[in-house]
Amino acid sequence: MNRLPYETLPPTSLLASRRQAQQHHRILIVGGGAGGLELAARLGRTAGRRGEAEIVLVDAAATHLWKPLLHEIAAGTRYRQQHELDYRQQARLHGFRFHQGRLQSVERGPHRIWLAALCDDEGMEIAPRRSVAYDTLVLAVGGTDNDFGTPGARRHALSLNTPDDAEHFHRRLMALCARADLGTGRPVQVAIVGGGATGVELAAELCTAAPDIAAYGLRLQKLAQPLQLTLVEAGPRLLATLPEAVAERAQQDLEQRGVTLRLGQQVAEVRRDALLLRDGSRIDVDLVVWAAGVQGAEVLAQTDGLDLTPQRQLKVGPTLQTLRDDDVFALGDCASCRPDPDAPPMPPKAQVAHQQAALLTESLQRRLRGESLPAFHYRERGNLVTLGRDRAVGALNAGGGSAIFGGAAARFGYWLLHRRHLAVLLGPLRTAALTLGECLTRRARPRIKLH
Repeated sequence: MNRLPYETLPPTSLLASRRQAQQHHRILIVGGGAGGLELAARLGRTAGRRGEAEIVLVDAAATHLWKPLLHEIAAGTRYRQQHELDYRQQARLHGFRFHQGRLQSVERGPHRIWLAALCDDEGMEIAPRRSVAYDTLVLAVGGTDNDFGTPGARRHALSLNTPDDAEHFHRRLMALCARADLGTGRPVQVAIVGGGATGVELAAELCTAAPDIAAYGLRLQKLAQPLQLTLVEAGPRLLATLPEAVAERAQQDLEQRGVTLRLGQQVAEVRRDALLLRDGSRIDVDLVVWAAGVQGAEVLAQTDGLDLTPQRQLKVGPTLQTLRDDDVFALGDCASCRPDPDAPPMPPKAQVAHQQAALLTESLQRRLRGESLPAFHYRERGNLVTLGRDRAVGALNAGGGSAIFGGAAARFGYWLLHRRHLAVLLGPLRTAALTLGECLTRRARPRIKLH
């Protein structure tokens, strides 16, 4: 009997049918971000095509977008549709199966997950609430921002966690710019809470976009600063997890471009038209983006007793298996991994997820053969932060030291990271064709997305 893409039988019937059936080991990967999709692609090309396992990827969306591009989608300097990859196309290319749905809970006893009912934009039900069985489960559901319970943050501040978030921000920004151009005649005031990579890159990209946005207006283009940007960071410096020299270069760049930095300041309350800081000061705003702190997705609280950190991340051991269940793995931002017991957990960075996906590609194949699993050892290769269309700054680890570099070389390095991700998913030839297409269409499009 062939197993269905999902199973909605009662638990006893479901388990009985699984015992009676002769079927492949099912590896179920929940979350199609950079780590989850790369893992599905690699396993599909190996264990999947060899018939050793059935690889199934689950994600709430139908398409994948490399998360480091979100700040450019938000600023309008990139077009979302040009950079999305369809999960179903990926499944066909790499030999895995894709099942669209939003994770609701995990039931570890019967080895299944539950997905919410799938509906279209008009509310029509496409698929009911349903279960998907697994033999091995990999959770790669990512993280979300942490507002630390700040009053008004959820109601009045926007997030930047998904492509939909980025497009929502862009629509609000363009509406505010239109209002300023047609009505108020004053600059649009944008506040960004959080001086990590997301906050810094968004501020820099908005600096790049501002002149292009203003060029299409009558009153905005007469302003010295059509966008007034304020970046609020609770810590003493920007980019706390990166080398200090990188943070200093980024800070100098933002200050030279007119961004107001409020370092060592905590937000006490977010209002519709203002940020209130704990020192009693007030920052008038038209738009607030919350990019401070990372915590696991809310659904991780529904993982049937698996151990969580206070930041709602799944505690995993050196093999990336959860502490209470060897059949459940976790990677990326939703996992709290300490390869060294005396060191802090791995930071929520893309290169951590990439390295964990590479490890699990080997580990899960070894698990199918009944072999022992290797431990995860993180290798810090360096860090890159974009500072607009043609700027970046980074630190490259080589030869036991760290070299700071910037300008075109750093921006090219950042571009290469994206190409490497695409090469895993599309192969070298398709990636080259896609790159050529981007170069050609860029000349036909406006420099900024205007809607």
